[in-house]
Amino acid sequence: MNVNLYGCQGKWIMVDCGITFADPAYPGIDLILPDLSFIEERIDDLLGIVLTHGHEDHIGALPYLAEDLGVPLYASPFTAGLIAGKLDEEGNRQRVTLKVVAPGEDFLLGPFGLRFVPVAHSIPEGNALLIDTPLGRVFHTGDWKLDETPVLTAGAAPETLAAIGDAGVLALVCDSTNVFNVEASGSEASVRAGLTEAVAAARGRVLVTTFASNAARLKTLAEVAEACGRRLCVAGRSLDRILKVSRATGYLRDLPELIDVDQAMRLPANQVLIIATGGQGEERAALARIAGDSHPIRLGTGDTVIFSSKQIPGNEVAIGRIMNQLAAKGVVMITDRQHHVHVSGHPGRPELEAMYRWIRPEILVPVHGEMRHLMEQARFGQACGIPQAVVQRDGEIIRLAPGKPVKIGHAPVGRLVLDGDVILPADGGTINERRKIAINGQISVAVALGKGGRLLGRPQLRLNGVPVEEEREPFIAEAAAAATEALLDGGRDREKLREEVRLAVRRVATRWTGKKPVVDVLLIEA
Repeated sequence: MNVNLYGCQGKWIMVDCGITFADPAYPGIDLILPDLSFIEERIDDLLGIVLTHGHEDHIGALPYLAEDLGVPLYASPFTAGLIAGKLDEEGNRQRVTLKVVAPGEDFLLGPFGLRFVPVAHSIPEGNALLIDTPLGRVFHTGDWKLDETPVLTAGAAPETLAAIGDAGVLALVCDSTNVFNVEASGSEASVRAGLTEAVAAARGRVLVTTFASNAARLKTLAEVAEACGRRLCVAGRSLDRILKVSRATGYLRDLPELIDVDQAMRLPANQVLIIATGGQGEERAALARIAGDSHPIRLGTGDTVIFSSKQIPGNEVAIGRIMNQLAAKGVVMITDRQHHVHVSGHPGRPELEAMYRWIRPEILVPVHGEMRHLMEQARFGQACGIPQAVVQRDGEIIRLAPGKPVKIGHAPVGRLVLDGDVILPADGGTINERRKIAINGQISVAVALGKGGRLLGRPQLRLNGVPVEEEREPFIAEAAAAATEALLDGGRDREKLREEVRLAVRRVATRWTGKKPVVDVLLIEA
């Protein structure tokens, strides 16, 4: 969920504005957005949002937040195409200014001179951002790697990067994701041989799951399908979107004719290669629905699923669940542990060392990783000769110049959640109430009162998620009796009466279950 702010002479630019995906701590939530209250309070001084590339963790929040920020977006053609599609889906495309900037093109935003510098990554048109200010230049790498044989888009040549370093760089703000990898990430082109070998050895249907945004991998898989005599089928909305934007911006126009899902299921199994989303265990993606038999594509004994992607930390349980479902069907699974079917889009230590050598910054600011990655890159960069390194926590405001880099403040940071069509605080009342209900269950108590507060009939209870199972009826009887007793002793103050009933019912629930469910009391007066 990347959001970076650079300030100079009282003006600000934002670099990237991404999302992350929810976990079970956020019941009912799919997407998490960044809390931008710091810059919203300075909105008149925000000049624009510059997007380095089109991955969700860099552009995914724009459909929900860009309109309110009210500043132009700047992106390369492919990234702009993805953003435009997202804005169209949200229905606010006409209310957001989206400016297309060619890689290598210079543009100005107030005191900031800006230039996209192409870098290799696992999506077309990855860009670093060269930020020129009166106090020095910052080279913000975005997500990157080195690739000597790229399939679609290439990064800047070493001499171009060295020329940037020759002109002087104050700070290198650098991707830390693979800092613990002692080997380079590897070329995208190298994956083709491993994929071809794995597909050629398969006897039934082959499904390859990969990141939808990796258009270069889609091209490689099309070539693999052709080499192995298989027709190509694509399953998943995000894959369709990437294909559409790729073709509109000049990529993937030479793919063979695709077949639809119905054709894929009618053809002999050994004549089909399917590309599907869902390799990270996403519940709504094609692979999860295929594994759960809720998709037109069916897999069984003798079929093969190739995971042409890296397992993202935190997704292990979700991926394992899908793998177990596939295994139960007799499906053979291949990951990068068995075959060379994936390379990372982030730099290992040899690539980091090369970037340090070309850029030669005065200051290293590690980003994009957990704290262990940031600290390790700081150590590694200084061991490679960078004079200073600053490890920044979310919200810390760092003054890079003038003088030595120093932490000068802290901006409020946090998370927002997209709950249906509503944006809420991630730890606000609604989500906290939902957590309590999810953990402890909920009981509704309805009480009818006559004149003078006289009880009419027996209190009625409804339970949701309270663990009484076969003992439900005796539990309800005891809880209703406790509510009746509280009503007889509670006096005439309605709020006090409601609270006495709530506590009485919850005490019974705690005694029976050891849990403290949410208890709602409705008083109905005749």
